[in-house]
Amino acid sequence: MFEDNSVYSAEDLILRPCREDDIASITAIYAHAVLTTFGTFEIVPPDEAEMKTRWRRAVLDHFPFFVAEGKHEILGFAYASAYRARPAYDNTVEDSVYVRDGVQGRGIGTRLLEHLVAEVTDLNFRQMVAVIGDSNNKGSIRLHEKLGFTLIGTMPSVGWKHGCWLDTVLMQRALGPGDTIPA
Repeated sequence: MFEDNSVYSAEDLILRPCREDDIASITAIYAHAVLTTFGTFEIVPPDEAEMKTRWRRAVLDHFPFFVAEGKHEILGFAYASAYRARPAYDNTVEDSVYVRDGVQGRGIGTRLLEHLVAEVTDLNFRQMVAVIGDSNNKGSIRLHEKLGFTLIGTMPSVGWKHGCWLDTVLMQRALGPGDTIPA
């Protein structure tokens, strides 16, 4: 399904809105993360129908959901979602970024998150929150730090996955004027 991973770099990417025909690829990327990492606390990978439902929900709610494509293959995806459902949180979004196994560490996640930050800023959101699975997820923590997120807290041992207790790391960054002016 995938070509030689050595040919991919962030400079080769096309970032574009996710399409329905991308669902199989993003499902495979996410399934690998569910089954082999602590980056998500899901235990059973959702199937394509569920991933399609999540994508449609994001689009219907006017949140950006896009993919990183390199040489006609999906190498990662990112999307924003509501941080919480209550109206007082309407100016805050949560980010999700996943990069295909084997091509991490090449700047793809950086490009995805940079683009996501720009998109939600243009939509006038004021805060972005990252809910990072496990305090040992150094790659995700460094990625968020590099893009201006600050650590706001760690919730120790709130998840149980792959036989381990896992922390949740919370990071946050202001978007646009942030909280310097009223919403």
